[in-house]
Amino acid sequence: MIVDHDGHQDGDAFVHSALIAGTDDDLSTSLIPELHRAAAICDEVLLVVSEHTRKLLADQLPDRTGSLRWADPAMFYQRLGFAYEGFRRYLSQQAQSQRRVQVVAEPDLIERTDTALRPTRVAAYLAYEAACNDAYAPYPSAVTCLWDSRRHPDVVLRGVRRTHPRLLTPAGSQPNLEYQPPQQYLTNWSRTPLSPAPPHVDHDRTLTEVAELSDLRATLTAWATRHGFADEPTDDLIVAVTETASNALRHAATAVRVRAWRRDSTLVVQCDDTAGLPVPAVAGFHHPNTTGAAPGGRGLWLARQLADIALINTVAGRTSIRLYFPHAVLHSA
Repeated sequence: MIVDHDGHQDGDAFVHSALIAGTDDDLSTSLIPELHRAAAICDEVLLVVSEHTRKLLADQLPDRTGSLRWADPAMFYQRLGFAYEGFRRYLSQQAQSQRRVQVVAEPDLIERTDTALRPTRVAAYLAYEAACNDAYAPYPSAVTCLWDSRRHPDVVLRGVRRTHPRLLTPAGSQPNLEYQPPQQYLTNWSRTPLSPAPPHVDHDRTLTEVAELSDLRATLTAWATRHGFADEPTDDLIVAVTETASNALRHAATAVRVRAWRRDSTLVVQCDDTAGLPVPAVAGFHHPNTTGAAPGGRGLWLARQLADIALINTVAGRTSIRLYFPHAVLHSA
């Protein structure tokens, strides 16, 4: 459910908007009127925002209807795939209950993340922002994402504009002329070259058959444990890597090179095959049981859920899938 600045209601479409604010006044001027309208007609308005934004908005949003619900971003923005799937499940549950909802979300992307990894993580999150325009399409709801231009560089804000069909401004909700459809945005993003792997890594082995995965699991379990990963995050790393490597062995029918290294407090694993079969840009972004999921896409979807970041690149007859496991992110409550 969305209400535009003229009061028009469209109950049959998912509407995805961005509010890019440079000051607290920008945020209030654009968002407060929208929230008043949403609170009047929605069963719930879920605000997943920072404490600063909550304090800014709370005094101006008397909840006369009881529809406002505040949530801590730390509960949503853990692993990127978890956040993306968590919002999808929420929207799906609300739609099944025939409840009208609006979500206001302020992405929490750089806390608990190594400084050098932050640009990669933000770029990966924007890929989810693009994919949700298709993945959330079955749910008649509205999601407005808050982005502070004081905290994010221009390159990030360009990505924000390309992944949101509408912009929320002081004049209301407006069509966004810079928006790119998910297939276009994700295709362009998937062509971004991976940064070079370090010349010396902790582990480097080539697998030729599925039976060799057992030894790989044992090696990586000991490696993650040595770097302070608890049992559950270690298990998640093993499952994500095993799914990725076994997918390549089964579907690419070629040897798979697996390299593992540590960068600051983040563990990184990369799987390379030489089949040169391009991976669809949208692979792994749709839950296997939902419309839009590619056949055989369970492995990549699971890898995107269990790793914090999954990057895929195909060049010159080689497909590379790189998975990032930041210690603080995987160990967050």
